[in-house]
Amino acid sequence: MVTCTGCALLCDDIEIVVENGRIKEIRNACRRGTSRMKGCVNRLIPSIYQKPSDIDSAIRKAAEILKSAKSPMLFGFSNSTCEAQVRGIGLARKLNAMIDDTSSFCQGMLIEKVLQKKFRTCSLEDARNRADVLIYWGSDAQDSQPRHLSRFSYFPRGESRQRGYEEDRIAIAIDVRESNTAKICKGHFYRIPLKGDREFILALIDALSGKVPSYDTKKILELAGILKKAEFGMVFAGIGLTYSIKEDTGVLLTLGDLLPNFHIMPMVGHYNMRGFNESLFRETGFVNRVKFNGNVIHEDKYSILEILKEKRTDALLVIGADPLLSLPGTVVKHLSAIPVICIDPCTTLTSKIAAVTIPCAVSGVESDGTAVRMDGEVIKLSKVVENNYASDEIILNRLMEAV
Repeated sequence: MVTCTGCALLCDDIEIVVENGRIKEIRNACRRGTSRMKGCVNRLIPSIYQKPSDIDSAIRKAAEILKSAKSPMLFGFSNSTCEAQVRGIGLARKLNAMIDDTSSFCQGMLIEKVLQKKFRTCSLEDARNRADVLIYWGSDAQDSQPRHLSRFSYFPRGESRQRGYEEDRIAIAIDVRESNTAKICKGHFYRIPLKGDREFILALIDALSGKVPSYDTKKILELAGILKKAEFGMVFAGIGLTYSIKEDTGVLLTLGDLLPNFHIMPMVGHYNMRGFNESLFRETGFVNRVKFNGNVIHEDKYSILEILKEKRTDALLVIGADPLLSLPGTVVKHLSAIPVICIDPCTTLTSKIAAVTIPCAVSGVESDGTAVRMDGEVIKLSKVVENNYASDEIILNRLMEAV
């Protein structure tokens, strides 16, 4: 059995058949996991200013760019191993650089509250074995984490839920559209207007506090009644909820206080986003948006979005991410004006404009290491096939030595 790095569920029941050093068959994985483990359609090659190079020369050039930069930044890491993330944080500290990851514009604020122990949380096994009320809030788990409902939440027989979804569990979807997850929720779908999550939460707080909610009274009272009866509840918080409430997590904390039997779990997408957040939190007390300058500075202006919009970096190292794909075009314009160093197994949009490209192994397939599941459990990754690619950890080690 091997662990899949297709998403942050890190399913560890995957069977892979290898013949002649190549993966012939993948069993148990979902479509996302299968695609990830099959590897790259277009493999990245080492290059310097779009000209083919060798790994040693590419690493030397990357180190030269980072050392000469006045305001370097490191970004990504959500698709990197924990070991590589620790090396990346060390490199940022050595360079007095800024460092940020993809959680900066999605689930970081919720993960930080979990790490600060402001939200109750639990393991995915607890959810599978004990949960009787499951809320998918701004999350289409059926599409984004395809095995979530079948392996960890709604459908399985749990130790305390032997009758499963037919009798022992209630699934609820709160979303702006009827997603595939919402269609499974058997009449417990609560449609809200775009950016209407805060108003919905406040109405629910009123209902749980014995007041008459001013918003969709009948449905809110119905939902409050279900939540009050829950023995072990779960809120699987997706980016739809996070984007809607933005920094106003206070209303979610208040709701949590009124539901003492509920636990919140941020629905992390990338396989090791939480790993980076935990590593940086241990080092600095923050999960993202950090600047090293002899000490640690944490401000919103050090997010990748603000840095690129305001053109405040003169060199960017990208690893385990593709900002040219994931960020708005108006934000990434600055990338064409600065040297970008891209470390990745595959050719990406970002690698196509990079000054230096350095290919690495596909973690969990071509190299081993560890990752942190969306619930905080540390999971071992195995090397499945032999190859000549260095791991992301080794490449960052070599960069650290070169600078």
